[in-house]
Amino acid sequence: MCAFLVRMRIAIIGYGKMGHMIEEIALQRGHEVVARIDVGDAFDLNKADVAIEFTTPATAKDNILRAWAQGVPVVCGSTGWNAQELLDEDKRSHTKPMLVWSSNYSVGVNIFFELNKTLAAAMANQPQYTPSITETHHIHKLDKPSGTAKTLAEAIGTNVPIESIREGEVPGTHEVKWDSEEDTIIITHIAKGRRGFALGAVMAAEKLV
Repeated sequence: MCAFLVRMRIAIIGYGKMGHMIEEIALQRGHEVVARIDVGDAFDLNKADVAIEFTTPATAKDNILRAWAQGVPVVCGSTGWNAQELLDEDKRSHTKPMLVWSSNYSVGVNIFFELNKTLAAAMANQPQYTPSITETHHIHKLDKPSGTAKTLAEAIGTNVPIESIREGEVPGTHEVKWDSEEDTIIITHIAKGRRGFALGAVMAAEKLV
């Protein structure tokens, strides 16, 4: 167990496999889970300091607005929807941040994001290389391409082709390739499970509160 000056009271919105992992990590880090909200459950966050939301592209925005209406800030990991709209509204309407959104909360993926930016910068004056991205996820993932792949493509700054593969129970694999007639450079991140995503989300909540 980790000790914190503030013990958070967390509401989990979306209590599937990811929600269960978030709960496990939160408890290990000394926090309390005061609400577990899934489809059809009452949306009561009055005991929560923060909500962590991992649901679907169709429900994420409404979940965030309902949490805001109860004065509860949100860490959101749902992808496949226009999160920027609410991020902009948050800046306009709240003196204290009420929303943290990321396409991927994994510590390793965020290091991978920085590596991708560095490689893209190095390639700026190397027109002989052509970038492409391949992302592979489990068959239950709803959005395609993944939010992580979109973030990688945005950092490269061109219309990068993205290949999306859905197979088995793959947690998430992302490959960025720079190909030329002479050689190929590939950087890859392979997730081994949901734990890294859950840990990053709980750490984001700690910073938000």
